[in-house]
Amino acid sequence: MPTNTQNSEKNHLVIDFRVDEGEHGRRLDQVLAERVDGVSRGRLQQSLKEGDILCNDKKAKPKTSVCLGDKISGAVWCEVQVAHAPQAIALDVLYHDQDIIVLNKPAGMVVHPAAGNHDGTLLNALLHYFPSTAELPRAGIVHRLDKDTSGLLVVAHSLRAHTHLVEQLQERTMGRTYLALVHRYVTAGDTIDEPIGRHRSERVKMAVRSDGKAARTHYRIEERFDGVTLLRVQLESGRTHQIRVHMAHIHHPLVGDKVYGAQAHVPKGMSEVAREAVQQFPRQALHAAELHLTHPGSGETMTFSAPLPDDFTALLDVLRVEQEA
Repeated sequence: MPTNTQNSEKNHLVIDFRVDEGEHGRRLDQVLAERVDGVSRGRLQQSLKEGDILCNDKKAKPKTSVCLGDKISGAVWCEVQVAHAPQAIALDVLYHDQDIIVLNKPAGMVVHPAAGNHDGTLLNALLHYFPSTAELPRAGIVHRLDKDTSGLLVVAHSLRAHTHLVEQLQERTMGRTYLALVHRYVTAGDTIDEPIGRHRSERVKMAVRSDGKAARTHYRIEERFDGVTLLRVQLESGRTHQIRVHMAHIHHPLVGDKVYGAQAHVPKGMSEVAREAVQQFPRQALHAAELHLTHPGSGETMTFSAPLPDDFTALLDVLRVEQEA
């Protein structure tokens, strides 16, 4: 079924989706508020309390923490306007067959419609180029990248693939490798094992919290420059903003990260040209460069790679030239 559909009764909105990687550990009412367009959070909370919306076919409270793969189903009775319209937005499709679609998402593209981004998203583009995804939860999207993070995503192209990909995410047999440019000189690779939860006062942010969800980030040195370091990063979990939060926590925030690295230090020893290039980079310098998964149909292990986008490459070129000068 589509993520949000309307039946013949004008005010009956059907809810039917699975919790994806980026929603794991969040409150059920918060996830619903992002998923369901045109319905107030208060109306959604009331529907939960009345048992009209279920989690894994059971009643749940608005504050219930959801897990990857949880089934959210039911209905909301209200006036709604839901229209995830197909849109001819350019997509960089690296591979597709009857089961999966592998994409290289550009920086600046929102994955799914939400408050402030009702169209122009990856989901709208999928509905245009792959119309059958309209029959899948969230048009087949099972995991996400932040708006300003570039790189690889896999989308389900069939119901069996959707189920299989969600299971791979749950069992952590699917994974991505990221390239991240961070502030300061990193001496050696390491693992960050710190729980992550919603920031206590700034609700749009995540933070390391003792009562948060378990999160582990592995990183190693890819290349060093004066004042910044390029890292190769792998995750054992998929918490919201995990790399950005963990790297900021150890005082190596990502270059260009306005949310977690606004006060990032740029050392005086860096050349003026390099300093300007780093300070003017317009987004977090984070790219999902490699993706591995098991094909839902054939069982084959598949690995994909996506080159760094032009803006990231240009920044590294400046840093390499200045390093050699």
